[in-house]
Amino acid sequence: MKKLLILSSAIMFSIFAISCSNASSSGTLSVNVLDSKVEKKIVWEMGGHLPAQTGMEKNIGTAGLLYGSLQDKYIVVGGGANFPEESVLNGGAKKTYSDVYMLEDKNGVLEVVEHINLDNEIGYGASITTTNGIYYIGGSSNPEADDDILFITLKDGKLNVEKIGDLPFTLQNGAAVYKDNKLYILTGKQSGKGSDKVYEYDLATKEAKELAPVPNQASRTQPVAQILNGNIYIFSGGDATAYTDGYKYDFANNTWEQVADVTLNGEGISLLGAASVKLNETEMLVIGGFNKAVYDNAVYNLGNLQGAELANFRVEYFGADPYEFNWNNNILIYNCESNTWRTMGEVPFDAPCGEGLILIGNKIYSINGEIKPGVRTDKMYVGTILAK
Repeated sequence: MKKLLILSSAIMFSIFAISCSNASSSGTLSVNVLDSKVEKKIVWEMGGHLPAQTGMEKNIGTAGLLYGSLQDKYIVVGGGANFPEESVLNGGAKKTYSDVYMLEDKNGVLEVVEHINLDNEIGYGASITTTNGIYYIGGSSNPEADDDILFITLKDGKLNVEKIGDLPFTLQNGAAVYKDNKLYILTGKQSGKGSDKVYEYDLATKEAKELAPVPNQASRTQPVAQILNGNIYIFSGGDATAYTDGYKYDFANNTWEQVADVTLNGEGISLLGAASVKLNETEMLVIGGFNKAVYDNAVYNLGNLQGAELANFRVEYFGADPYEFNWNNNILIYNCESNTWRTMGEVPFDAPCGEGLILIGNKIYSINGEIKPGVRTDKMYVGTILAK
């Protein structure tokens, strides 16, 4: 009888241990790796090449893409610009595209589900992903469509693109965020001129209202912006020089407050041309950004040198390899509660600018982009965010 009791106790202990082990394992699997308290890493793989645009033999990659996701399943990218005939050095003309692709991740390979063409060629507009669809604002080579607000959804399993409004100005190279059925359009080139202005566009009334401008610079193009803890955060951008500053917008008081500059180990980092995604309520992730010293020097020399000096500089500058431009290859995270920047490591590919950056679950997708001035990549990368 005593042996039976001992055996029974051992069996019960084994069942309890297995149960606890399974619960622990299940708990580990259910951890939200996007949570700000979880230390993260990203494992990258090549997800393929974006197919050729309509009428083109090959897609050489574009920058300034429309990008977003639908139904937490499909990746949407399109438009953008490149130099298909001649290089920038040889005076090549920039071309924009009307092609939009819907992709699906099939075990790390991005497969085309649908490929459509818009009425207008697009590039360098502002993209916002919401639970209901993707907003694309401005960004067209057709002046009559450069103030359009497009809304992209799925209808009967197919891409549906609808114009839902107009801005009171044209927009390129700006940023935009969504809050409470309103779009907030920040800086960029407005009506063809670099601007610090901010507008609220009410999707219900179709009316735009000007808000307090972003401080410090009269022109701020290609910044990154997200809503964190109910406030707008905007960083970097540039014009004749690249910026590293950051600001927070208070909706209740229509005021801006300066926050931490973009720095890593005490060194300022430009995010001009970078792309960002919101990880959680307190953190945003950023990939890309022109190197400030290289960019500032190039803008000055291209605008001030003349004759043989200018020609020689152009050959040296546009002929350099991607690594020589020293674009930001750190995967940066900003935390609004601690008001700090940190790195998750570096991207294992040429640092892009003007890429499409999309987050679906714990997967992050970097699509195309510029890898040096005038040169794009057609590659698509898939990152899996994991707990360390």
